[in-house]
Amino acid sequence: MNHVLHRPKAPLDEFVEFFWVSSSYVGQAPRERVLPTGAQALVVHLGETPLRVYSGEDTTEAAEALGAILCGARSSPLIIGTTFGPTVGVHFKPGGARPFFDAAADALAEQTVALDALWGTSARSLRERLMEASSPLEQVRLLEEHLLHRLRRSFELAPALRASLDAFERPDLTSVAEVNRRTGLSPKRLLALFREEVGLSPKTFWRVRRFRAALRDLDQGALRGAALAAEHGYFDQAHFLREFRSLAGSNPREYLAARVAGTDHVSVHG
Repeated sequence: MNHVLHRPKAPLDEFVEFFWVSSSYVGQAPRERVLPTGAQALVVHLGETPLRVYSGEDTTEAAEALGAILCGARSSPLIIGTTFGPTVGVHFKPGGARPFFDAAADALAEQTVALDALWGTSARSLRERLMEASSPLEQVRLLEEHLLHRLRRSFELAPALRASLDAFERPDLTSVAEVNRRTGLSPKRLLALFREEVGLSPKTFWRVRRFRAALRDLDQGALRGAALAAEHGYFDQAHFLREFRSLAGSNPREYLAARVAGTDHVSVHG
């Protein structure tokens, strides 16, 4: 997959992890898992071949996305078909999509939603302009322009959310209760904040982010087995393997053999 990333400029860098542009694609397997990140993503499909989203690996029915979709924050892989046309998109930071959509993040979690259901006719207009763009850089510029137009000038991430997100990224974090202590937020308040802004419960978000941190070390070949599990705070290797299969749909060895370079995708064979 020819998958090119572009980093956002201020002020969008507070909300967006990266923009991406991808050429037409035919995968090595009929389907791929898109692994969860704890954040939302916007995907604009520019080709005639539909992007297919499946409810599971074994189902035959798929929703076809000819236009644009928003992928809510997830705690399990999204299953997609692997033959589709050019696409562009936005990968938001956790909680970063909230300023651009009226719906609370938990109303969009674990699902894909047609962008025109959220943005109305402006979603179709954006897609048409992206299809007419002369280059990938022009497509990114158009995405940036559209997001800036929708961003309220005075909007900033709530300090409580920012502090909580920072706490969840600490490598020495041992529990959600520790985030409550560090931020001064009660369990009830933290839960409400994360459902509204991130879309996942604090516990589920931590599971996903810890998995992502372990995945980075696994990709780099830095650690394996029990050492990898211990480094990221899992009780033991068995605990790590259970969590890995739940979040990746496979064990680490299968993941390494089937990952699609430069993406969060994993080929589904058989």
